[in-house]
Amino acid sequence: MQCQTPTSILGGMHWIVGALILTVVGYLLRRLLWKELPKHQTPPGLAPLGSARRLVYDGFAPEIEARIAMLGISLNDAFEERDAGRFDIAWRLVRLSASEWYGVEKIITGLLNSMTKHLPEAQFMVTPRDIHTHRFLSKSMVDYVRVHEILEQFVFSPQRRFQLQLRLLNRALEIVTDEFRRTCHQAQVAGNSSPEVWTEIDVDFHDFDLIAKEALLAFRALLTSLPSTVLPRLALDLESLLRGKVRARPAPARNKEEEFAAKQSHARPN
Repeated sequence: MQCQTPTSILGGMHWIVGALILTVVGYLLRRLLWKELPKHQTPPGLAPLGSARRLVYDGFAPEIEARIAMLGISLNDAFEERDAGRFDIAWRLVRLSASEWYGVEKIITGLLNSMTKHLPEAQFMVTPRDIHTHRFLSKSMVDYVRVHEILEQFVFSPQRRFQLQLRLLNRALEIVTDEFRRTCHQAQVAGNSSPEVWTEIDVDFHDFDLIAKEALLAFRALLTSLPSTVLPRLALDLESLLRGKVRARPAPARNKEEEFAAKQSHARPN
């Protein structure tokens, strides 16, 4: 049996010590830079929205909330039919829910893309929320968010951390939707109505609902930091995501653009 030489052992220890030093330095730098950030950044928690920003938020966010609520009700009905032994009706409800799921996914993806587009126009730093693994249930989401938590430790700028969070939500939306689609397809092809399949559907919806809520919270946080001149363009971007779709809620007032134009005309110097 060959024994390791002292040189090889010391070399391995150098790698370990180097990694530990890098981690500690990164942590200290992040703490230091965080303390020295400019005061012009959004405070933690839900910042109040002015009338113009509230108009943009209320014209879009309640629609997402209503669609998610209807999706949850539809899936709950499917579970009730499953419990009653009416599996054919249960899977029909799941298919109807899947159609709504994919529609909501496209709208939220459009929201995240629009936020990424307008993020460079923020007047001050947007403080991102912490997203932790323990809030998710599916293994794939837990693994993905855990990698994000590690990467986030090496990103010091709140603006870049917020951008990283938007990417996290976008990719997380794809992962959980692909899992839901794959579970439904495999179960229906194989005629599998085992408890494990229904548990997977329940877990997927939990994570999907969580991602949607985090996307809306990020949307609200970004709104507080955008200049008023950007709001009309953002509102039009979001309106295009809902155009041609059956609304879960009544459409906002048609004079929205007129209100924005009036606010901008008062803001311009003569």
